[in-house]
Amino acid sequence: MLSVKRRNDEYDLLVVGGGPGGYVAAIRAAQLGKRVACVEKGRTLGGTCLNVGCIPSKALLESSAKYHECTAALADHGITAEGVSFDLKKMMDRKETIIQTLASGIDFLFKKNRIQRFSGIAHLLDNRMVQITGESDVKVHAGAVLIATGSRAAAIPGVDFDGSRVVSSTEALAFSEVPRRLVVVGAGAIGLELGSVWLRLGAEVTVVESLDRILPAADKDISKQALRLFKKQGFKFVLGAGVEGVEPDGEGCRVTIAGRESLSADKVLLAAGRKPCIDGLGFTELGGRTDRWGFIEVDSCWQTSLPGVYAVGDVIGGAMLAHKASAEGLACVEKLFTGYGHVNYRALPSIVYTHPEVAFVGQTEESLTREGVPIKAGTCSFKANGRALALGDADGLIKVIAHRDTDRLLGVHMIGGQAGDLLAEAVAAMEFAASSEDLARVCHAHPTRSEALQEAARSIEQAAIHQ
Repeated sequence: MLSVKRRNDEYDLLVVGGGPGGYVAAIRAAQLGKRVACVEKGRTLGGTCLNVGCIPSKALLESSAKYHECTAALADHGITAEGVSFDLKKMMDRKETIIQTLASGIDFLFKKNRIQRFSGIAHLLDNRMVQITGESDVKVHAGAVLIATGSRAAAIPGVDFDGSRVVSSTEALAFSEVPRRLVVVGAGAIGLELGSVWLRLGAEVTVVESLDRILPAADKDISKQALRLFKKQGFKFVLGAGVEGVEPDGEGCRVTIAGRESLSADKVLLAAGRKPCIDGLGFTELGGRTDRWGFIEVDSCWQTSLPGVYAVGDVIGGAMLAHKASAEGLACVEKLFTGYGHVNYRALPSIVYTHPEVAFVGQTEESLTREGVPIKAGTCSFKANGRALALGDADGLIKVIAHRDTDRLLGVHMIGGQAGDLLAEAVAAMEFAASSEDLARVCHAHPTRSEALQEAARSIEQAAIHQ
């Protein structure tokens, strides 16, 4: 039997975008024996998450937290630290080193899995052919195309980015000096995380949010406690009011807020949302459907309205999380090439890496109540947890929500030190359709913070031991 010779420009899968959705999908497809190419316009792979998002923000959060611990938290442990200072340039250099290390790791994985990387901008000529323009200037044919182009920071009506006074998270991760006054527009994860970095390093931080609460995706009980704790740290909040404009004022600017006094600022960080990156892709010109916000519409298999063209990650909307994009990328190529791929969207974890951390999975009490789902809930404060007290980090609580009749876990919400790590147990439990009784009966090591999760589950049936 004669084998059909494949053209050099022909691939089983072409991935557009080398972020956490795209590069993971490319690697998995290659593992499945497919000939794969990936086109990325950026200098390095990893997308927003690695280069100007998740990773650099966590590096700066860690550095600023260590400085804050030395200046404000060690005294409670009987430790006196004097003359403590920080070197912002070294913090930034450390951040860049981490980015470069991880980016080179993805490069290695592409070479290991024989994935062809193209540098440039992709434009769909049809659902099987893509023009790549830039450092690479070629036409590529593919059996399937996967769009994973991600998202970018969105401006707000009346306020545009200028890269100097009014900035996105990208610029806020690279300030050359600590701003004296920082106004953050948006009280979600990005705004509060970057606000925490600069607050710890000495900035006066004011967060403006159009809603009447912070962290709108979190359970209300967690959001309420977060507001109290962040105010205690020094954050200032203007809630229930929108920013109407930003005007230059000397070397800084003045922020106009609807119905409130204006604010003076050296920098304004817009962190009020993100929009999909589809400009120049050629998707809509070919008849590809998007929703009213510009996100690509897909079916349950991540197939777009164009046959053979798929999309995952931020570009399709939903939870804009790197791990959600990766899960979709894996599931999409596995569905495409093996016939099975699935993402359980009800068990997607979300974490806000402030201190204390905010972490949750599943639905909130408010959303379940709106849907008319009969529920029961239990909580445990970390102030009843021996390990948290020993660490001197006992602010926060865990809330467990279960179905009133079946006892199946419907949501787990927490605020506290290392809450993001504690959440993994709850995510696994929900993935395997566990009940609150299952969590309550698992033996948790003592003394650990995880005991608080067990206590919260026990409290659903008024069986908590330590509270």
